[in-house]
Amino acid sequence: MRFRRPIGYINLIQCFLLLLTPNFTLTAQSFEMTMENRIALLDYDRSIGFGIEEVEVRDTANVIIRDIRFVGMPGEEMVEAYIVEPEGEGTYAGVLWGHWLGHHTSDREQYLSEAVALASKGAVSVLINAMWSEPKWYQSRILEEDYQNSIKQVIEFQRAMDLLISLENIDSSRVAFVGHDYSGMYGTIAEGANPRAKTYVFIAVTSSLFDWAFLVKQPSSKYDYIGQNAVFELTDFGGRLAGSVLCQFANNDPFISKTDGNVFFNALSSKRKEKKRYNADHFMGTADIRLDRTNWLIEELSLKR
Repeated sequence: MRFRRPIGYINLIQCFLLLLTPNFTLTAQSFEMTMENRIALLDYDRSIGFGIEEVEVRDTANVIIRDIRFVGMPGEEMVEAYIVEPEGEGTYAGVLWGHWLGHHTSDREQYLSEAVALASKGAVSVLINAMWSEPKWYQSRILEEDYQNSIKQVIEFQRAMDLLISLENIDSSRVAFVGHDYSGMYGTIAEGANPRAKTYVFIAVTSSLFDWAFLVKQPSSKYDYIGQNAVFELTDFGGRLAGSVLCQFANNDPFISKTDGNVFFNALSSKRKEKKRYNADHFMGTADIRLDRTNWLIEELSLKR
């Protein structure tokens, strides 16, 4: 695949053109909405129970894998998830994992083996299915529904973090979020709106949801689409993260330019942040990437070595 020009740069030009267009009217959910109002837009009733339904329990190598479903947003389909935990009593760190949108393991299975490995080091993990786990989600989605679906997805990530922290054996001061691709981006919004994690690992994320919004089809009005969805600007939410951050990028990524990765990284306000690049593609599946991520979580969450 031929490498494209940085879409983030193109989007800046588009935004300026939109603002200069006489007939373009910003919606209520627009560039001008305050951060306080954007966070309120992503709020939800924290008193609602999780209504956990246990589908299956597996016990392997002193690690328990619970296949569950829980209530994300009332009235919506329940969220499929795994809870992976060490056998026995204790107080453990917690990790919330989010999968990529890709051609294989595009669901909660993607990081299951890593969650199992970390369980032996003293971490409990929650791994959820995001909306892009549905086959052909990207190609078949209705762009005019992206706004409401984005709110729903952000709330489901927040609810998944609530679930993780609510577990009896979790030390809430030692919690991490790990997200690849869209999960890293929506996780940035979720944690920016309601920061809880001590540390973050963002894998192959670009600097704006607009970078990938129009790769297959166009909305009926791009003006209205951009005006409405500008409330989800990743760099604004990333600037609210206080925990340490590891960003992992690929040198051979056709979807994320070096410039877009740098824009995301530079917007993070975390006092401790690192950026690493690898000879890999967007799947980010090489052994050195996994090792760096594991070592980062061991150090930041004070896990066993």
